[in-house]
Amino acid sequence: MDNRLKYIGEHLEEMLIGPDEKFRFHCTQCGKCCINREDILLNPKDLYNIAATLSISQEEAVERYCETYMGGTSRLPIVRLRPQGSIKRCPLLKDRKCMVHKAKPTVCAMYPLGRCLAISQDTMSRIETAELKPQFILNEVSCGDYAEEHTVREWLESFGIPVEDQYYIRWQRIAMLASKVIKGVEGSWTTHGLNMLLTLIYNVLYLGYDMDKEFEPQFEERAEELRTILVKIESGMGGAENAG
Repeated sequence: MDNRLKYIGEHLEEMLIGPDEKFRFHCTQCGKCCINREDILLNPKDLYNIAATLSISQEEAVERYCETYMGGTSRLPIVRLRPQGSIKRCPLLKDRKCMVHKAKPTVCAMYPLGRCLAISQDTMSRIETAELKPQFILNEVSCGDYAEEHTVREWLESFGIPVEDQYYIRWQRIAMLASKVIKGVEGSWTTHGLNMLLTLIYNVLYLGYDMDKEFEPQFEERAEELRTILVKIESGMGGAENAG
């Protein structure tokens, strides 16, 4: 992942594509994009959708199909699909078909496109008020063919992903704030206190959603509760002894 992110960072300008620009790609359902993958990271909505589609809890979805770790750069709790075997097959691939095709992770739905935010030091200092605008990249592909032409907007909306995806922006805001706070306390908090904070962030953002209710209102409420805690820590009103 670090090498992939490094490559994108070094070649971002040449990979960028505008919302109404055209690209050619046709998925032939060959399954090649479901193997040799170690980079299918899930956001909370992805995990909720996978769990809902499989009629299991988010906790069970993580246990069966995912692995969690601390991001090397972001320091955030990361959830990714656990690669299987020597070909690093997606664990949601069964009989060469995706088990959650109608609710597949955003990374998979957007392919061969990607999405990112340009973050400056100024943006990081104004996470809650800075204007955040998604940028799109066109990845090189080694599967499918070029039989179809699409605009970025058309491709995304065919999967129910708006160009101005407000959930994505809210998710990035709380993730960046959490990353900033974690990095700020790493050097002074005890290991126990830091682990408690990471567990809190992971549990609040990823687990325990009511599957009988819509995801986004629940996420907004949880994100606001977490934001309050993080702002308190950042302002110096919290400490290692209060992390749990």
